[in-house]
Amino acid sequence: MTQYKQDSNQSQVNNFTLPLQVADILKETHRITVLTGAGISAESGLETFRGKSGIWNQMKPEELASMDGFMANPGLVWEWYRYRRTILATAQPNPAHHALAEWSKLCKDFTLVTQNVDGLHQVAGQRAVLELHGNIRLNRCLRCGKEEDAELLASHDGIPYCQCGGQLRPSVVWFGEELPRKVLDEAIRASDSCQLFLVIGTSAEVYPAAHLPEIAREHGAATLEINVEQTRFSSQATVSILGLASQAVPAVLQTWKSLNLQ
Repeated sequence: MTQYKQDSNQSQVNNFTLPLQVADILKETHRITVLTGAGISAESGLETFRGKSGIWNQMKPEELASMDGFMANPGLVWEWYRYRRTILATAQPNPAHHALAEWSKLCKDFTLVTQNVDGLHQVAGQRAVLELHGNIRLNRCLRCGKEEDAELLASHDGIPYCQCGGQLRPSVVWFGEELPRKVLDEAIRASDSCQLFLVIGTSAEVYPAAHLPEIAREHGAATLEINVEQTRFSSQATVSILGLASQAVPAVLQTWKSLNLQ
């Protein structure tokens, strides 16, 4: 593993310092898988899940993000998710989201997997997203299972209900629930067949998502990590860059374009 900080004396791309080794692993790379975490959305003003000032430091997850908590006090859970949707209503994708969306259109074999539920990748124009933890912009009925768009700024109080009469819940994966099997299977397939795996803005501590870059590395893919601090995966990555995703990801994309779009 080679680790670099932004001020390393290497190549400058879009005013961001990239190690020369990045160009080596990007050349003739056409099968790419990306895993994003809360760090990429933190630069859009959304608090991180495990950050030092993160929202969960003031909340009890089992009360607000579990089926037991929902059944015990659905009104409280919905109050919490309306608050989160209110914040999300003003959030916008940052340059990292836009760079990944552009990359997906230029590369024929490009898979984006995210642990985030905010939908900012789609807002940025990402053509397809494997959402491991669901999407907070959607509701799901507990009775019929129907999924539908949710209003970001709810105009009603209390507990929303489906047309069938069933209670609605946010369409996200709560504590104690399994990840959607089909989505996870697709993510695993993309991980074991890619040439390059990018890990962006994630602590690499939550399994099974944290296993994806390990799968890629075990199958011979180069692994490139971008994060503002070291993680559990940093020592395993081919290259680990300490820096903001909004600066590093566009620089990496520009390098890939210069090497592969001749």
